[in-house]
Amino acid sequence: SLQRSTNRVPQIYAIPDYSAIPTFLDLVKSISIYVTLLFLISSEFLFRTLQYSYFVALSMDAIFNKLRNLDAYPKINEDFYRRTFSGGLITLASSFFMLFLFFSELRMYLHAKTETQLVVDTSRGGKLHINFDLSFPSIPCSILSLDAIDISGEQHLDIRHNIIKKRIDHHGNVIEARPDGIGAPKIEKPLQRHGGRLEHNETYCGSCFGAEASDDHCCNSCEEVREAYRQKGWAITNQDLIDQCQREDFIQKVKDEEGEGCNIEGTLEVNKVAGSFHFVPGKSFHQSSFNFLGLLALQTSDYNVSHRINRLAFGDHYDGLVNPLDGVHWEYNEQNVMHQYFVKVVPTIYKNIRGRTVHSNQYSVTEHFKSVEFGSSQSIPGVFFYYDLSPVKVTYTEEHVPFLHFMTHICAIIGGIFSVAGIVDAFIYHGQRKMKKKVEIGKFG
Repeated sequence: SLQRSTNRVPQIYAIPDYSAIPTFLDLVKSISIYVTLLFLISSEFLFRTLQYSYFVALSMDAIFNKLRNLDAYPKINEDFYRRTFSGGLITLASSFFMLFLFFSELRMYLHAKTETQLVVDTSRGGKLHINFDLSFPSIPCSILSLDAIDISGEQHLDIRHNIIKKRIDHHGNVIEARPDGIGAPKIEKPLQRHGGRLEHNETYCGSCFGAEASDDHCCNSCEEVREAYRQKGWAITNQDLIDQCQREDFIQKVKDEEGEGCNIEGTLEVNKVAGSFHFVPGKSFHQSSFNFLGLLALQTSDYNVSHRINRLAFGDHYDGLVNPLDGVHWEYNEQNVMHQYFVKVVPTIYKNIRGRTVHSNQYSVTEHFKSVEFGSSQSIPGVFFYYDLSPVKVTYTEEHVPFLHFMTHICAIIGGIFSVAGIVDAFIYHGQRKMKKKVEIGKFG
């Protein structure tokens, strides 16, 4: 028999070492150790914290004790208080007074205050805007004219632009508002458009009725005839005889407005220098090398210059601006009076709390009136305004009271009234006690 070889290589198996794996008991021990350490650390921290808090409490208590020693208002037990009738009255009165002053300060704090500053006006040139609104109950609009002249010699005679004229009755009621003549926009008349030759050919040359400056001088319109008479210094006594005036229907306008008055309003733009402007019942003219102003009489030699100034301002309006001539009314029983207003214009800048700046003017005024003789070239009936500019400029600035100033005033009010009330109460109380003691021992009286 065949024999098999039984010599086999032995197989070796690795047996795991379970002793290296921590057991459950080991885990429990580790966790216990960690918890114990954490507890000890926490206990130490807690102990330190409590110790620190204790020292802090001791320190704060010491600080509080020192602060108590600094108390300037020691408290008295209520058992030792003694209230009196006079003390109650003083407390009530001082409380009301304190409230009154508090609300006064609060009102001043909530409302802006205005600071005023005076400086020299260093501006040069510029224009002055004059806004006016006047009523003449006895002068018709057809014969009322406005002229302006300044110290530099610049003249504006019979101004017709930026002005509105309204026919009124003696009670001031508006009859008709005229857009032409002295109306707001300049409107050409037919004679002006055709060179004064309306209804005539180009060779027409109207008569100047003795006022011709030369042999070839022509007066083709009523205005040219009046201008020729103004240059001569003459007065037209009867315009019914002047053909040009009849054709322009000027006489009819004057007759239609007889017995009426006139309200004239508008704006003048003049140089920012001293000057004057005036309202006269007629037309002004320049005579010789001097600035004389004459009068062209229209229908009568007597004029009543009774007037009312509804508004007169030198610039834009701002809050608080007062125009002293607004609402001024003068009524005359006599005729041919020359009323003069002498105005001092003060340049003014107003800055409100919102930052808006207004450049305007204030003014003061004096007045004088006198009767004049009709026909004089230098003293004529009318209302004259002579204005001059002040070299000092006023600046108004609105601003709020600072909050710290408000609180300072409130503290001063409370502390001051409280202190004064305490002094008065102590004086009355001790005075009453001394009087009572003297009465008790029979020394009083």
